[in-house]
Amino acid sequence: MSLAPRAVLVHRRTEYEELLARHGTHGQAAFFLAARGRSADEVRQRHERVHRALAAVAGAVPLTWRQTRVERADLDRFLFGPEDVVVVVGQDGLVANTAKYLTGQPVVGVDADPGRNPGVLVRHRPADARRLLPYAAGGGASADELTMVAAATDDGQRLLALNEIYVGPPGHQTARYTLGTDGGADRSGGAGAAPEPQASSGVLAGTGTGATGWLRSLWRQGSGALVLPSPTEPRLAWFVREAWPSPATGTSRVEGLLTASEGLRLTVESDRLVAFGDGVESDALDLTWGQTVRLAVADTRLRLIA
Repeated sequence: MSLAPRAVLVHRRTEYEELLARHGTHGQAAFFLAARGRSADEVRQRHERVHRALAAVAGAVPLTWRQTRVERADLDRFLFGPEDVVVVVGQDGLVANTAKYLTGQPVVGVDADPGRNPGVLVRHRPADARRLLPYAAGGGASADELTMVAAATDDGQRLLALNEIYVGPPGHQTARYTLGTDGGADRSGGAGAAPEPQASSGVLAGTGTGATGWLRSLWRQGSGALVLPSPTEPRLAWFVREAWPSPATGTSRVEGLLTASEGLRLTVESDRLVAFGDGVESDALDLTWGQTVRLAVADTRLRLIA
């Protein structure tokens, strides 16, 4: 007997809840904000809008389904099931935070505060949930299959991200490594180029979803010659941040594109580097001297209900 679908409502603590956790009472939080020229009423109103959205989505879940809630801070400890329909209630970034823990489950992005979010990934309003959830569970809803990026180390560690993965120093030191590709075009001539020792502020590889953010800023600072991928295209763009030339390190391989069969390899030559996805530094891979990490198109895609 198959399990009934489960609606998993993903949310994060609001700014108001974080202020109450820090200051204890509304009055103390209001005093703190007023001293900085901000209004506690505005923050509380946004908090109330988010919770109204959560309540509306919860009320739209079919009665025969199961449902549960998970906060962003608990995502790395939550076990998603194959029968789940994931409803992200919040900002675009919360969809990216959730994507790395999924294995093909459909995702409905609900904008909890319209007008404050771009709505690229949280495309729907709370009132849409009643119509969308049954279609998402049955596979009838139209979905975009968004490309993801994966980091895999030579000792079996793995990390997924929807926007981009950064490999570099955990602080403001210089990252030292040898960079090479097992295919793909770059400014040094592509697949046949020899690996290059580099010293830089780190390396980013990202998807078309991430091409509107951090990746785009690096693209603008670089040659601008690359054609950045679209969100559903199985390609990645990669960039080296602030490569430093020296007798021992080069700057000829600083940007490129990777197709689904190609990868970017970094062999660490520093005491410690980290790799993390979508800006979540708390969920990072630690990389040590001599270790190799490969950045490539992930096998997993995010099924985002259109």
